[in-house]
Amino acid sequence: MSERDVMEYDVAVVGAGPSGLAFAIRLKQLQPDCNVCVLEKGSDIGVHMLSGAVMQPDALDELLPQWREQQPGICVPATEDELALLTATKRHRLPTPPQQKNHGNFIISLGQLANWLGQQAESLGVDVFPGFSAAEALIGDDGSVRGVRVGDMGVGHDGSPGPNFTQGVDIAAKLTVLAEGCRGSISKQLIRRFELDKGKSPQTYGLGFKEMWQLPAGRTSPGRIEHTVGWPLDNRTYGGSFLYHLDDDRLYIGFVVGLDYEDPNFSPFEAFQQYKHHPSIRALLEGGEILSSGARTIVEGGWQSMPKLEMPGAILIGDAGGTLNVPKIKGIHQAIRSGMTAAQHVTGNLESSGFDAAWRQSPGGRELWKVRNIRPGFKRGLWSGMINAALETITGGRLPWTLENHADHSALQRLDGYQAPDRQWRQRELPPRDRLASVYFAATEHDESQPVHLKVADTSVCADQCAREYGNPCTRFCPAGVYEMIEAAGGGKKLQINASNCVHCKACDIKDPYELITWVTPEGGSGPNYQNL
Repeated sequence: MSERDVMEYDVAVVGAGPSGLAFAIRLKQLQPDCNVCVLEKGSDIGVHMLSGAVMQPDALDELLPQWREQQPGICVPATEDELALLTATKRHRLPTPPQQKNHGNFIISLGQLANWLGQQAESLGVDVFPGFSAAEALIGDDGSVRGVRVGDMGVGHDGSPGPNFTQGVDIAAKLTVLAEGCRGSISKQLIRRFELDKGKSPQTYGLGFKEMWQLPAGRTSPGRIEHTVGWPLDNRTYGGSFLYHLDDDRLYIGFVVGLDYEDPNFSPFEAFQQYKHHPSIRALLEGGEILSSGARTIVEGGWQSMPKLEMPGAILIGDAGGTLNVPKIKGIHQAIRSGMTAAQHVTGNLESSGFDAAWRQSPGGRELWKVRNIRPGFKRGLWSGMINAALETITGGRLPWTLENHADHSALQRLDGYQAPDRQWRQRELPPRDRLASVYFAATEHDESQPVHLKVADTSVCADQCAREYGNPCTRFCPAGVYEMIEAAGGGKKLQINASNCVHCKACDIKDPYELITWVTPEGGSGPNYQNL
């Protein structure tokens, strides 16, 4: 192949989410002559963005005060909160924890916000490149990060150049900012290379589902925010739901399941569908229609699971570094804060050193420290977790210990040693009927001639060992039906990967009990095309 083209920048940002764009905007505000680019794997800014999303506005107010006069299309002020405990047939209202009180916050579309932030960045002179998937980090002779390589386009299924082949460019940069979001592929590589997680508690994650519904007139109360715990999950499975009431009789509905669940036969997608059939939820949804849907993993480990956020030549920001506040159920303000803090730290010298300490000492870092023990407190079950959360809240996180997290893939129990609880799940009728129907509402698209971007190190494990020990849980934890065990030509079963279904949630990269699955970036522009999520 010919020598790759090289584009040189002072700073290269990987990921056009709220953290990456906030970084680029703040850096240009402080240092207008700095040459900055932002790479985004989605076909447009925002189409891969998925969040609840209730936004605490203080960070955005600081970054771009004019946003309130230029609000994205979905921006509904919060009006009331409710937290409830569900049983299979009942709903019991609970006191709303202070972290979940939303007065002054806004229900927004994260995709629309990201698109608007991209426009603001471009107006300041930032080069924003949608459809450019950063495939790997460039490492200099001195061992430091020197930029990223953009993935090739037009590669055939067998890895050979196709008729429309275009070689990806190298983006050389003095500083590389990784803002890939949860379980970013390059971030994962560099965390391992530089041992950034050494001495840290293992990162832990949740798998979140979200749908946007159009409901019959009069069903919604714009600005109302509801969360539930309990059914359809058992006591030992962490998770819960959200209902965010929008204007124009629209509704965001979603469900998050901690990926530290134990049951090898558990299906997070089915849990979400069951939740929609609770009497209090079904009455709201019946007669409505789904407009859009998606799924994404979120970072739940908190303070003790954040890797070191700096390495020679690069830094981690936003969810790539684990900045989401789980008890508050919010990450947007933290992502923006992280990007701003990083920009302020590197202004003038573009040095990565010292950023980890700067973030941990910042308001965003201190916010995470105060709630560090709440999420891991649920390891012993719902009620123990809620008691611990109350104690942590009362003391403001000042208790003299820090609870540890455990790797999610290690939590899965083997078939022969686990008795699944009776969750009292029922026959369901509301859409979508199955995961393929849900993928349709995600509008995901991958050219089927491109290489499979889900790498399984040893597929023989799937047909034999995994089938015996866990019953092939990838066929259940994937929300898009990517993994399927089919009849093999010579008898038995073999793994089939339906890569074109993938919505880039990364659950497979996290929950596989053998850690054989690696998610890598597909061809630029591939993936979901989320509308108004």
